[in-house]
Amino acid sequence: MASHRPLAPEALYTDCRLDHMQFDTTDDLEDSDEFLGQDRVLKAIDLGVTIKRKGYNIYALGPTGVGKHTLVRGFVEGRAAQEPAPHDWCYVYNFTLPSKPRALQLPPGTGVQLKHDMEQLIEELRTALSSAFESEEYQTRRRVLEEEFQERQQESLKELQEQAKEKDLALLRTPGGLAFAPLREGEVLPPEEFQKLPPEEQKRIEEEVEGLQQQLQRVLLKMPRWEREFRSRLRELQQEVSGFVLSDLMEELYEKYKDLPDVISHLQAVQKDVSENLGNFLESDETKAEAKAEAAPVMPDGLKIAPALRRYLVNVLVDASEAKGAPVIYESNPSYLNLVGRVEQMAMMGALVTDFTLIKPGALHQANGGYLILDALKALTSPYAWEGLKRALQFGDIRIESPVQMMSLTSTVSLEPEPIPLDIKVILVGDRMIYYLLAQADPEFGELFKVAADFEDEFVRDEETTKQYARLIATMVRKENLLPFEKGAVCRVIEESARAVEDAERMTARMRNVVDLMEESDHWARAAQAERVAAEHVEQAIAARIYRSDRVSRRMQEEVLRGTILIDTEGEAIGQINGLSVIQMGGYAFGKPARITASVRIGRGEVVDIEREVELSGPLHSKGVLILSSFIKGRYAVERPLSLGASLVFEQSYGGVDGDSASSTELYALLSAIARVPLKQSLAVTGSVNQYGRVQAIGGVNEKIEGFFDLCAARGLTGDQGVLIPASNVKHLMLRKDVVEAAAEGKFAIYPVETIDQGMEILSGMPAGERDEDGRYPEGTINRMVEDRLAEFAERQRQYARANGEESESESAG
Repeated sequence: MASHRPLAPEALYTDCRLDHMQFDTTDDLEDSDEFLGQDRVLKAIDLGVTIKRKGYNIYALGPTGVGKHTLVRGFVEGRAAQEPAPHDWCYVYNFTLPSKPRALQLPPGTGVQLKHDMEQLIEELRTALSSAFESEEYQTRRRVLEEEFQERQQESLKELQEQAKEKDLALLRTPGGLAFAPLREGEVLPPEEFQKLPPEEQKRIEEEVEGLQQQLQRVLLKMPRWEREFRSRLRELQQEVSGFVLSDLMEELYEKYKDLPDVISHLQAVQKDVSENLGNFLESDETKAEAKAEAAPVMPDGLKIAPALRRYLVNVLVDASEAKGAPVIYESNPSYLNLVGRVEQMAMMGALVTDFTLIKPGALHQANGGYLILDALKALTSPYAWEGLKRALQFGDIRIESPVQMMSLTSTVSLEPEPIPLDIKVILVGDRMIYYLLAQADPEFGELFKVAADFEDEFVRDEETTKQYARLIATMVRKENLLPFEKGAVCRVIEESARAVEDAERMTARMRNVVDLMEESDHWARAAQAERVAAEHVEQAIAARIYRSDRVSRRMQEEVLRGTILIDTEGEAIGQINGLSVIQMGGYAFGKPARITASVRIGRGEVVDIEREVELSGPLHSKGVLILSSFIKGRYAVERPLSLGASLVFEQSYGGVDGDSASSTELYALLSAIARVPLKQSLAVTGSVNQYGRVQAIGGVNEKIEGFFDLCAARGLTGDQGVLIPASNVKHLMLRKDVVEAAAEGKFAIYPVETIDQGMEILSGMPAGERDEDGRYPEGTINRMVEDRLAEFAERQRQYARANGEESESESAG
């Protein structure tokens, strides 16, 4: 039997020394502006932001804590600073279709100027028009028109009055209007006196009144026409007077915005509307004061202006006056309204009212011409946000609609602002699962997000990357305002980053967890009133973190020590072995020993997984059992049927079991039961197995070893205890210092195993054996014992079948 040596202490933990770097603390190190191990991501983002094609938006996928947002934002801001500032966007009143406000695209900073100019224009128009219409010239000309109108009315009535007087009739003004009455000696004849007149006289008077009444009716019918003529001439006078004021004020604006055709068109519409609605500017001072006093407590500044004058205002949606390069916007709450904008409403006199000045921008407006960063999960879980975002990207414009309008669920009259063209790069940040689900379930996703920036979880640990990592730690120290880290503390952080990925040759890219450890180390250093963070402070932070999370693991260990859960750490037993599993609870993982037993009997070649039979086994564990069953058949039952019945079980397991890391352990227990060879209970085993008996790597190797070590240490280390691990897991070892020290002192051993035969030799102390030229295993080897026992089972089954068959024949003959 070959000698199987445990691993040397140096193989159990890979120290970080940083001998190639000369520094005492992180204060001596330069900042790092590199994103370690993310070359693939940087190239993907560079492609996404530089290619000017539709659909080349970016999805940054990776686990939390790798710095997705930091990297994406830093890279994009660097690119955006070299790009031109975006345009201003404004909404103005549409004088043709008031329900559809117009959008104006303006050079950066022009929107605010136009808004100010229009507000000033309103004030100047109020003052200038009031002055013009209060001038002596205007008042004189207006009085002339009024006098002409009144004189025309009076002349017509005067002529009628004279005709009536000639006929002894008077034209009177009554509450019911103009009327004719008979006269006697210059006095109006009372009705009772009129009744005393002879009938012939009454009839004559009535006929004359009727004739005059018809003439009066003709005169009265002419008066509305005369009034219209008066108003028309008055309007012409007002436009003539206002024309000078408007031309003077507007000429300056026309000159200022002569290079902007859309603005000139709007100004012309404003001038025309003002000239047609001069009365809006001619309110009395008392009316203005009352309106302002009523509006001030409940309305924003824009709405304090009279409703009729708000149409001349400018709603600046996007102001790029202070922009230095393209915008980079991160929307932390990507709801539908926060993305596409909204039209707000105000309650006035019991009704909801709105106008174009209440249109508010969304993140798409603010990031237009630049970059928008969104959290994928938030965008997907916010109602209608994902559909709204996709529609904007598909059609290349931003339509401000309420979700109800978008879904066509109502026909309520509202504003329909003119869509704004969209030129943007959207970067979604999320985990891999969301990306793969979208790629599979949403056919539009692949068309709109063609660039995947896949973040690395880890990267190679070598001299160069370790040096860069140390500089990155120094950068984080300064960024987070931490105490300087000594060289030993930096090394300890790097070592812990390797343990975080369960690989001595790799380091984690999840910098959030590293920063958390650094902050906690800084806390313990400050608590000790230290001026620098030392290695012991990092160690203290790690220990405190474990202590906060290991309540369950300690309780489980207590139950083993009290004998409630049966696990042996010394002695030998047939068909019984210590397996190892890992339990993940939040951010804390720990190893848990478990007793695995096997029983055998004559059967039909079936290996029963009791966990699977009671539906406590996951598919991977069931697969492992089938593989070990295949191994038994392939090695020992090639030329004869496998007459074996076996059962495997995790003892005192009351929850689900999954994963194939115990398949080699179960196989050891099964071979022990078949060969009736005892296994050492001072050893625990982990590792999966393939059909050819080779032991394969598993996860959580550090936690599994430490879990069994803690149990052994609690009972007392004997020097015989240890763990068998796959040889391919050796490079993953980053064990705790106490485990390494125990191994160095010979009190605990870690055995690397490549095959099942090697593991059986270590567990049993017997040679496994190899087939000779005749195809048989040597006497006294485990494989020979297994083969002989299986042959015995086959023979017994054959004898039983023969005896059963003869008995059946005798019964038939009888």
